[in-house]
Amino acid sequence: MSRDMQGFGMMINKLKKNPKKIVFTEGTDSRILEATSRLLASNFLTPILIGNQGEVERAAEEYGYNIRGAQVIDPENYENIEEMVALFCELRKSKNVQPEEARKILKQGNYFGTMLVKMGVADSLLGGATYTTADTIRPALQLIKTRPGHNIVSSCFILVRPSATGENEVLAMADCAINIKPSEDELAEIAIGAAECGQIFGIDPKVAFLSYSTLGSGAGEDVDKMRNAAAKAKAMRPDLPISGELQFDAAVAPRVARTKCPNDEVAGHANVFIFPDINAGNIGYKIAQRMGNFEAFGPILLGLNSPINDLSRGCNATEVYSMAIITAALVDEIK
Repeated sequence: MSRDMQGFGMMINKLKKNPKKIVFTEGTDSRILEATSRLLASNFLTPILIGNQGEVERAAEEYGYNIRGAQVIDPENYENIEEMVALFCELRKSKNVQPEEARKILKQGNYFGTMLVKMGVADSLLGGATYTTADTIRPALQLIKTRPGHNIVSSCFILVRPSATGENEVLAMADCAINIKPSEDELAEIAIGAAECGQIFGIDPKVAFLSYSTLGSGAGEDVDKMRNAAAKAKAMRPDLPISGELQFDAAVAPRVARTKCPNDEVAGHANVFIFPDINAGNIGYKIAQRMGNFEAFGPILLGLNSPINDLSRGCNATEVYSMAIITAALVDEIK
């Protein structure tokens, strides 16, 4: 990966001690194959590539990547397909899915790969190089489902850039990819998940619920929502520094914070940012990425029973490699 940080080093060390298996749903994609080759050389992750054996091997040879040691599983010729079909029908019995329909659905790499995780053949899954976010998340919601105590699946981006001190600046932003207009309760759950995700990357979380108002300077339904959500998050995790509603400048600039909210423990020092909706979140993280010279890792999906993560269709092989490490490292965090 292009920029090392404490969290990645810790993740790799953990995986070396306890290697995991990760499913890639698009086994013939050149970016997946390049990342697979790098992972195999590092020897702390076992990639499982979904696709026809011959097609995957031909693609690897064409692109010039050594994938010897990767496991290739073809949905068309899977030896345990009957067991998978039976479990799939049981999981989808509320929709009255029958075996014939299940077999058709399981020919799709996203559903087949998710079932490999459900059956314990793999520990985690990374998809989305060619699938949409919805096509990656839908099977996860239907088959893996949310963890106890979680009502939603949300997402978090980790942003990293070198600082003048020589250490990396690491931030978390949520929810930038999944929940379009989260409620107060959903925002509180998103905030706790983002803070916990940030801790995996070495962040000492200070959570800011962002708004166009700072602690009552503005008024309106949107302001009330962020203020109430912050209060609910504080009640859920009184041990975490959480504040809101805060304007972005008050959240990050100590000088502004001293003027607008001098006694607030988060203002001026926030590193976990909770946006009011997906519009603000998606725009915000991309501004940081493109104009702030941050490297963005994500979206990291939060709240599922097993790690399932989504790639951008515009990703490169380095991003696939990094996200594979993140995804696999989350296995023990969830368990």
